[in-house]
Amino acid sequence: MGTFLGLNLNATGTQVSAAFSTQSFGAIIAPFIIGLVADRYFNAERILGFLHLVGAVLLYACYQAQSFSDFYPFIFAYMVLYMPTLALANSVSFRQMKDPEKEFSPIRVWGTIGWIASGLTISYVFFWDSAASLADGSLRNTFLMASIASVILGIFSFTLPKTPPKGRSSDKVKISDLIGLDALGLLKDRNYAVFFLSSILICIPLAFYYQNANPFLAEIGVSDPTGKMTIGQVSEVLFLLLLPLFFKRFGFKVTILVGMLAWSLRYFLFAFGDADGGLWLLLVGIALHGICYDFFFVSGQIYTDSKAGERFQSSAQGLITLATYGIGMLIGFAIAGQVTDIFLTEAGSHDWKSIWMIPSGIAILVVIVFLVFFKNESVSKKFN
Repeated sequence: MGTFLGLNLNATGTQVSAAFSTQSFGAIIAPFIIGLVADRYFNAERILGFLHLVGAVLLYACYQAQSFSDFYPFIFAYMVLYMPTLALANSVSFRQMKDPEKEFSPIRVWGTIGWIASGLTISYVFFWDSAASLADGSLRNTFLMASIASVILGIFSFTLPKTPPKGRSSDKVKISDLIGLDALGLLKDRNYAVFFLSSILICIPLAFYYQNANPFLAEIGVSDPTGKMTIGQVSEVLFLLLLPLFFKRFGFKVTILVGMLAWSLRYFLFAFGDADGGLWLLLVGIALHGICYDFFFVSGQIYTDSKAGERFQSSAQGLITLATYGIGMLIGFAIAGQVTDIFLTEAGSHDWKSIWMIPSGIAILVVIVFLVFFKNESVSKKFN
């Protein structure tokens, strides 16, 4: 999306950041859609199908957009409808499983495989991000492909096992329950408060990757950038398998510090890599995604689960999701957009070295804060 908006719709860095921020707004609004509608009135599989079918129409509108002002309202509406589908898909899955802890992971990994498949299709089947295709605007076909996939997924959703709502329409709904405010008491724990703040702050450099990685690779002349970025998802699967061993051997603090340091190293490699002799630096930076994501976010979910206990497990996970993908990423995209515009050269390219050194520095500051203020503690969690 970032490359398409910049090259084909002449969007500024700030406008690109606004488009990516729709994910954060969707994450903030999603709990209300789930709690007020899906959990009370309709079967999960039906509302899942409905949201994906409406989403297909919105994605097709994105495909047809000829300017950023045309594009933005549709991508905003799409993300508001899409983000709740993540929880709905999990709900349908968990309700059909006898032992979700053991059965869900082998199913969830296909989501990452789907991400890999889409990237490889864009680069190596249709070549939409090749130099020639970037010039003629073929990259917009990505939204057409996504629209078709959304239609298929929407129709398929209606064939899923019936998953009726657990709540009753007459049940009283508290806003605090929907967005996880019941878990705010966890912040009285100093260690968890430090982790919570660090989670928000580390999402600032994360936003730089989501927004700028593909446009960066395309602008400096790396061939098939979308396909090469799937290395990050392959890495995510591999390091997810290694995480239990690392977690048990070194503990939570070291694991999460390694995850944060990987963010800083990744951007440092991006700053000094190029499409020729320095391509290996870029590929290593992309491959670090597994450590960046798994060692920080998955470890953080485990830590949150261990601190919350049974009473606040769902609320705590909702709160940390709201803080990271909602507040943290929203701040991150705003900063990334401003920074990208500041380092736009007169020739129309970007000073990418300066751009990437900023999130690298932010990640180092977060590492220092966490290292100094977080006191090491054991975290008990069963890995399957």
